[in-house]
Amino acid sequence: MKFVKIPSIVITRLSTYARNLKILEQKGVDVVSSVRLADICGTNPAQIRKDLAYFGQFGVKGVGYYVKELLFEIGKILGLDKEWRLGLVGVGNLGLALLRHTHFMNHGYTFVAAFDEKPERIDIRIGDIEVAPLEAINRLVKEKGVEIGVIAIKPVWAQKAADMLVMAGVCGIVNFAPIQLQCATHVFIENVDFSLKLDILCYRLTSARSRQRR
Repeated sequence: MKFVKIPSIVITRLSTYARNLKILEQKGVDVVSSVRLADICGTNPAQIRKDLAYFGQFGVKGVGYYVKELLFEIGKILGLDKEWRLGLVGVGNLGLALLRHTHFMNHGYTFVAAFDEKPERIDIRIGDIEVAPLEAINRLVKEKGVEIGVIAIKPVWAQKAADMLVMAGVCGIVNFAPIQLQCATHVFIENVDFSLKLDILCYRLTSARSRQRR
């Protein structure tokens, strides 16, 4: 069977479809047309069909998509049919907000460990999690079964934290630190850069205003 590389943007859209299907399910909607789903997700029906076609055939011609069924299938594709155990590195303002955000648990992501380099934060308890020093990463990653590391620490410490996570066996990292991490090719990294999103937004606003002046 020939391997087909799925573009990252397709996975991003699948996540959007899943979140909106979940809302429809909560509202008691059983079936949704491709036109309606596309409108809700801010895309077009052809794009939805193309994205789903990477993974098989979904929906019924002339009817649409069965909400619960499609949500289940997308969940399997994204790996959301299981619990993912997360380890947080950095318990500053951002880290605390992430730990306290119930949204993650609702989508199958559970923080099971937290680490920090500052002595005054060590041993602080947040919910069921006790903050541990960075030196405990190797032990606790194994004990808690951490599969994804979340880095929300100062750039100067970020690479060290990433190296320690990888050495402990973590192969997936979400990086909030404004630095390009250097990791082995088997490690998947997703960078979350808030300022980059602001740059894009500002460009769009500036371009729109420029067109309006013409």
